[in-house]
Amino acid sequence: MEVVKIENVTRIYKIGAIETQALRGVNLTIANGEFTALVGPSGSGKTTLLQMIGCLDQPSSGRVFVDGKDVTSLNRNQRADMRKGHIGFIFQFFALIPTLTAYENIEMPLLLNGHGANQRRERVMELLKAVDLVDRANNRPDQMSGGQQQRVAIARALATNPTLILADEPTANLDTANGEGVMEIMAQLNKETGVTFVFATHDPRVIKYARRVVTLRDGLIVSE
Repeated sequence: MEVVKIENVTRIYKIGAIETQALRGVNLTIANGEFTALVGPSGSGKTTLLQMIGCLDQPSSGRVFVDGKDVTSLNRNQRADMRKGHIGFIFQFFALIPTLTAYENIEMPLLLNGHGANQRRERVMELLKAVDLVDRANNRPDQMSGGQQQRVAIARALATNPTLILADEPTANLDTANGEGVMEIMAQLNKETGVTFVFATHDPRVIKYARRVVTLRDGLIVSE
């Protein structure tokens, strides 16, 4: 089953009279359960492509399908609903809410999706166990290491049982040991839950875990 389908997607950014073509007619299909890395040098288009898949940006031309739905035809609110219901995000800088505990950060997507209190507690505790952070449930981000914060971000991304997890440079701000630990957890969760993971990265620690590597250069896919 296809989770993502990219059809001849281009993306042109305009700043004044200057045009930059970030994507140049990209075609890509990602199946359910894949653990895929989008790799390439800075400016290759990998982050732009991830943003297209995540409904965070719109292509200049071409179409993007997520879970069989043409997200390029959706309005802003509909794209937000797609992100809320189908896609989890893991960011380079963790993007946790600093005033909330680990428990509350993971709980937030469940609150936004209208889950009841008992259901929220059961799911949050399940995820804290999955990322080995039960003992940090009541800690705020500033009371945790970078690796622990990224594990909270992984749990939060999985909270609503999304079809797809998108990770943009998930190990860039972690040391070697924490980066390896984060990748081990994500690989294990991919195997256990079947959720699809797609990364944008240039980190060899991430690439070695990927079961599929898609290389971009100058806005084009040049190898797999």
